[in-house]
Order: sequence, then C-alpha cells, then structure tokens
Amino acid sequence: MHNPDLGKLILRLTLGVLMLLHGVHKILNGVGHIRDTLATTPFPELLAYGVYVGEVLAPLMVIVGFYTRLGAALMVVNMLFAIGLMHMHEVFSLTAHGGWQLELQGFYLFTALALIFLGPGRYKWKH
Repeated sequence: MHNPDLGKLILRLTLGVLMLLHGVHKILNGVGHIRDTLATTPFPELLAYGVYVGEVLAPLMVIVGFYTRLGAALMVVNMLFAIGLMHMHEVFSLTAHGGWQLELQGFYLFTALALIFLGPGRYKWKH
C-alpha cells in the first residue's frame, strides 16, 4: 500500500498529540521552572510563556493540519530553546542502555523539521 498522505497524517498526529501533552502539563502546573532557568540567562523571563505557543498552539495547528509548516517551525524553535536551556549538558550523553540522552527532544525536533519539508498532506483543515 502506498499512501504518503496517510503517512503524513500519522506523523502529524503522533508529533502533535505527544507534544500537546507536554503543553497540557505546563497549563496545569505553570512554567515557573522555565522562568527560573531564564532568570540565569540574558533572555527575558517573559519568554517562558512562549512555551504555550510551542507546546499548545503549534501542536494543535499540526494535529488539524492548519498552517502545518508554521506550527512545525514553532515546535522546532521551542525544541531548540528547550535543548539549549535545559538539556545542553546532555547533548553528547548516552543513557545506561546506550540510547541518546535526548531521544525524546531529538524526536520532537527532527519530526517537526521533517513536517516543515513534507507539509500536511491531503488530510488537513481546509483553509
């Protein structure tokens, strides 16, 4: 069976739903830990609230296929900030089982990047 549009839908739903769960967690628990981390950098603490764009709005855009490439690009930016602010010390680390320490972050980053190039496919919000 050859159905690239179905494959794109599965990719969109997987990335969008899994990232959205992180966003829901931040809606329920706040972004204080991100704000605290930003306080130790030259970035303004207000930037912490951008996580709602990258982990709530962007995943919803990707899930429904509404400006998918823009939503995916927002997720790429979100993940670059997450890796840079919270996980930079783990970039060259492996887990006890030999996997990359940043497998999850890498999945989100590179899957979103792939969607920028692939686009939403046929099964999307008509706009």
